[in-house]
Amino acid sequence: MTSTTDLSSFAALRVAVVGDLIADRYIHAEPKAVSREAPVMVLRHRSEHLGAGGAANVARNALALGARVRILGAVGRDRHGRELVNILAADGADTEAIQFLDGWDTPTKTRVLAAEARRSPRQVLRLDRDPGAPPPAEWRVELASQVRALAGEVDVLLVSDYAYGTVGRELGAAALSAVATATVVLDPRVSLTHFKAAGEHCGLAAATPNQGELALFAGVPTPSLDCDEALARAAQAVRAELGCRHLLVTRGNRGMALFGADGGNLFVPISGSGEVTDVCGAGDTAAAVFALALAAGTGAPEAMVMANAASGRVVMENGAVVCTPQALVAALEQAPRPRGYSGEADGVAAAQAKLAAVGVGEGPGRVLRNASGGGGA
Repeated sequence: MTSTTDLSSFAALRVAVVGDLIADRYIHAEPKAVSREAPVMVLRHRSEHLGAGGAANVARNALALGARVRILGAVGRDRHGRELVNILAADGADTEAIQFLDGWDTPTKTRVLAAEARRSPRQVLRLDRDPGAPPPAEWRVELASQVRALAGEVDVLLVSDYAYGTVGRELGAAALSAVATATVVLDPRVSLTHFKAAGEHCGLAAATPNQGELALFAGVPTPSLDCDEALARAAQAVRAELGCRHLLVTRGNRGMALFGADGGNLFVPISGSGEVTDVCGAGDTAAAVFALALAAGTGAPEAMVMANAASGRVVMENGAVVCTPQALVAALEQAPRPRGYSGEADGVAAAQAKLAAVGVGEGPGRVLRNASGGGGA
């Protein structure tokens, strides 16, 4: 198991999160009647609040685990943009590098949650308000310059892409320039093109696509990746093309899988025994925890277990929520252990070596090595 001592090392980490900042608006309501105007339910408004989504949620997860976080990105000069920045500042983030853009709308996802009294609310509708165009090209160039200027000032650079235009060629080149001085992790959405290692340059520490995104990058049908063997082939091909050391694939109710440059393939089932309430933001949590754990010197298999445990915790609540150190420690008590898979003998050996390096025991819950939090590379 792990302990709070293990997670205390996160407090020394200097983290920069860059990407698409999203305002998550939640409207809470209760059923009132069936409409006479159309075959739809009429809901009675009860309350509403604004939360942080996208890169903003990644940042909040890193903050919740004790890291020092600065955020780079853009919002519109509108009410949701101002509220989002205020939320992040109140959480303790450095928001000085967030740009307010004139004539650009803050990406906003409005979710309507409804339930009768004393019942758990469920999402019944989502309405997205998207910007009409990507952020201006001149700002994207300026953002890349700001990222380059972080060299030596941050331990982690976490890039969160939600396909709103922040992440592209300029930012990709800037992120690759930081790999010598920081743990650079990409949470991708639609493309890996601008983050591929070239020549003798080192690649990213990791990328964290979900299974659907991996299928897109590999050019295969998403359902085909339910097969572990097919997933391993696709993931290792994408990892090699990208040139990153680790590819962490989140798989929804199938848990996670980790693919390394050494050929090792590790799989872990979903963590947690409670009912899944809302998967919103679970990928953000996984990316944040995995990146912080790697930067703190944790081995990748152990980092996957931590990310899986944290994600299993946040899906039990409504909305994009964060995983606190206390919640993560509790989740790790019963976290499932990884298993190795490869179609080749040397791949099996690599996977077994990784499992041995993190001290996987025989009993349930014995996932991490010990309270020191150490692990293999």
